[in-house]
Amino acid sequence: MSTMIRNLLASTLCLVIVLVLVIAVAPAAFAIGPYVIGSSNTVTADPTVPRPATTPCVVTLFTDYTFDNNYNLNPFSYTPPEDCPGPWAKVVLEVDISVTAGNQFDRTANIWMGGTNIFFGTTSEPGATLAPSWHVESDLTDYSPLFTVAQTGSIYLGNTVNSTYTSIQSATATLEFYPLKKWQPAPVTANFVLPLSSGPLGGTVTLNTGTDTLAGTFTLPKNIERAYLDVYSQSQIGDEFWYTCVPNDVATELQSCGNTGFRETEITIDGQPAGVAPVSPWIFTGGIDPFLWFPIPGVQTLNFVPYRVDLTPFAGVLSNGQEHTVSVSVFNANYYFSDTATLLLYLDPDAKEVTGEITKNTLAAAPTPVVSENLKVNGANITGTVDVTSKRNFVISGYVNTSHGRVTTTLAQNLQFANDQTFNINSTTYVQDIQVNTNAFSTTTVSRPDGPSTTYMRYFQFPATIDYDEFTESNGNVAATTKVSQNYQDQRLTTSGFRPAAFSQVTNAGQYQDTLNYVTFVNSNQSANQHYSAADSSGYFYFCDVQDANNELTKFSPTCAK
Repeated sequence: MSTMIRNLLASTLCLVIVLVLVIAVAPAAFAIGPYVIGSSNTVTADPTVPRPATTPCVVTLFTDYTFDNNYNLNPFSYTPPEDCPGPWAKVVLEVDISVTAGNQFDRTANIWMGGTNIFFGTTSEPGATLAPSWHVESDLTDYSPLFTVAQTGSIYLGNTVNSTYTSIQSATATLEFYPLKKWQPAPVTANFVLPLSSGPLGGTVTLNTGTDTLAGTFTLPKNIERAYLDVYSQSQIGDEFWYTCVPNDVATELQSCGNTGFRETEITIDGQPAGVAPVSPWIFTGGIDPFLWFPIPGVQTLNFVPYRVDLTPFAGVLSNGQEHTVSVSVFNANYYFSDTATLLLYLDPDAKEVTGEITKNTLAAAPTPVVSENLKVNGANITGTVDVTSKRNFVISGYVNTSHGRVTTTLAQNLQFANDQTFNINSTTYVQDIQVNTNAFSTTTVSRPDGPSTTYMRYFQFPATIDYDEFTESNGNVAATTKVSQNYQDQRLTTSGFRPAAFSQVTNAGQYQDTLNYVTFVNSNQSANQHYSAADSSGYFYFCDVQDANNELTKFSPTCAK
């Protein structure tokens, strides 16, 4: 990151830091909304979506839909709101999910509209007397065109119910459509929203290996000015804990999965490299040690955030009237990743056709990770480190001849990935300490003849540390102490003619620890906290901190979402 950009980010975000420090010292109330001191029910520090002042029209997608033995895409009918025909100031999805008390795995949940994903998350695990319930929200305003026509949607929440897995999942979802105020301009949204999914009702696509692809082939409008791809790559089965994996040559002796601890999502257009999306280290509520995650689940566990890839340099190529295939794959996938993506197109309103081409593309088809092994093996005793790193620097530039002149978009991105693992293994101990992170810094510069250049800067990182210490107690029982830290950060700054024009920042961090006896399945010394802060140049600010101990909520900020 250049010194100038660092200074711009620092100057625009300094006020945010001051506000966080002021609010952080405020005393916690006893109970607000879902936050009840002493409760084990699922809570997060996540905010609700800010709403306009207008009264929304509410469309119910489904109510108390029950999932017992159900691994289907379950259809529902959608009709746009008659009293709020749009355009809308904001579109908000609300989802409420509950699980009956008993025994159940964490499960994946998706909601689809005409094949397009509008929600992707996982569920909390219940207990013998704990029936968790929770609420999530998403801002879908960018997807507004999707909701203008009547169509069939579907919900998926794969679940098994039998004599062993006894808990039943149920869900309710609504869409809120907020009308514009009088004379209020409509927000800029995509003109076309196109799905990359398994079929007309939706569904993710399974990527078992690095050569498997999620693909969509489209005949697109001829006047595309901007294009983006929202990408979800969810790790599953052998790849669920991909960041714990090691090179194949030491996987057996380290008792771990293979293909190294590096994964990355690759995007191509007609086979040409077009973008990269980091894979988020999401941990589900059954992950590693289930007692880590209640009442506070891991960062984004209940409501994943997609990574948006800027495909605007390809806008001129995509507008040439020919069929184009957008594909997604996961480098090093090792059974498996569950993927979906959404293509968002923004059109030139004053031109039926535009022309353009790619003028520069230095993005390599695949990364070249570097593996370092430094292990000492003495019989059953193994100590040392296994590391894998990857660095990418690329530039993609293209232009579009629009109704208002030639617009050139140049994307420069720097990605740095590192996974450092330390092992100490013997007959009574298995220690694996992991530090994994992707730093992604991008600048997108848009040059046009009718005004100054605009630069969009984004700094993204989602580091995680996992310290796992399995040991044999004096009575022969096996137990493990696990400590996990996650810290999602997304900072953005827009400049016009080198002057700051807009900024936003999100920090979502969690720390979790627990000791679990694998014989008695009794845990001890559990504690967790999650911190969420967000702000932008419109004046929006949010801060929330929640804490628990012994699997009960102990503290929350009075500013947490009600």
